[in-house]
Amino acid sequence: ILEVLRNLQNTKYREKRMLESLYPDKYLKSVDEIDFEEYYKQGIRGIISDIDNTLVPHGAPADEHIINVFEKIHQLGIETCLISNNKEPRVKPFADAVNSKYIFDAHKPSKKNYIKAMKIMGTNEETTLFLGDQIFTDVWGANRVGIKSIMVEKINPKEEIQIVLKRIPEKFILWNWRRKNKKSK
Repeated sequence: ILEVLRNLQNTKYREKRMLESLYPDKYLKSVDEIDFEEYYKQGIRGIISDIDNTLVPHGAPADEHIINVFEKIHQLGIETCLISNNKEPRVKPFADAVNSKYIFDAHKPSKKNYIKAMKIMGTNEETTLFLGDQIFTDVWGANRVGIKSIMVEKINPKEEIQIVLKRIPEKFILWNWRRKNKKSK
């Protein structure tokens, strides 16, 4: 009986740890709510970011607003690297427009390209921040390498079916995340 109880307890612990590995450090409405100056003061020197539905609607080019956001980030002395699961013809023009380094076909949530992005920027886990709009690719990948993660609300509700399907369990995870944060306050 004790062994069964221990296994149940260990299973609950593993499930809790798994769920928490999907939690963002922060969840905000948009990148406009991020205080980049404050993150710089906290030692952040590199930002890794997703593109589609994080910075602009899916497939949209960099607009004047997001170009200005990146200009502000760079003026603070913070490096940037875009990582996207998209192909280079989508990522390179966007990166060029915002004057950022980039990695295309990143296979998020694989840790490999989060690590490569930090190497490109000359940062490490403590000095890097990640921005994204999806839990199962963006946030989970960042958390797996120990990077602070900010999840923003998706910009446009129109998404590919495989993303729409992932949004269903995301709602449950965010509900749990909010509940956990209320308890800790």
